[in-house]
Amino acid sequence: MRVAIPHDLPREEVTRRLKERSHEIADHIPGGMASVTTDWPSDDRMSINVNAMGNDLAGMVDIEDRQIVFEIALPPALGFVEPIISGAIRKQGQKMLEAPSGD
Repeated sequence: MRVAIPHDLPREEVTRRLKERSHEIADHIPGGMASVTTDWPSDDRMSINVNAMGNDLAGMVDIEDRQIVFEIALPPALGFVEPIISGAIRKQGQKMLEAPSGD
């Protein structure tokens, strides 16, 4: 599954905001029973691993000049929830790019 979220920020600012707020990702997964780990193999790429409801999902977030791109490998058994997941990624990804209050 591929989800692109447009932005108009410098790459460095996108990276800073994602690094500062990546701990919030698990809060946006319905059910409250998810664990999320992230890593930064490069300045423009965040790896993400989600464990929820007995499923392990791995993916990458690539930071590009005008968009961030979430690539998540969904197992075939979860294909039916792809529209729900992609919608949540769009909504929550946009929120993570917003300036935190006080900035």
